[in-house]
Amino acid sequence: VQLQESGGGSVQSGGSLKLSCAASGVTFSGYYMTWVRQAPGKEREWVARISGGGTITFYADSVKGRFTISRDNAQNTLYLQLDSLKPEDTAMYYCATLNTWRGSGPPLKTDFGYWGRGTQVTVSS
Repeated sequence: VQLQESGGGSVQSGGSLKLSCAASGVTFSGYYMTWVRQAPGKEREWVARISGGGTITFYADSVKGRFTISRDNAQNTLYLQLDSLKPEDTAMYYCATLNTWRGSGPPLKTDFGYWGRGTQVTVSS
């Protein structure tokens, strides 16, 4: 199983980026998917998750209204549209599979399955 993120980069505050996560070796539509980020010196922070069919999404309060998670099961690809970026969004962004779907809140650590290696997003003020 491989998850490969791309699309990161450096942008100014207020800018936009679109991250992609290409999956291989899995029946992609059968997995719940999620994005997680980690800033230097901080713990990993859950960002968003999406159901297998792509119809149900949940977001962390810190990104709600600015980020959009989506997926294209025909292309085995997960996306994260980042708009109205802020310096505090600077982090390494990871995609991961989820083994469990829990209500509307963040996943538990034990819910995560496969991880990608991450893509860096840097937002300057």
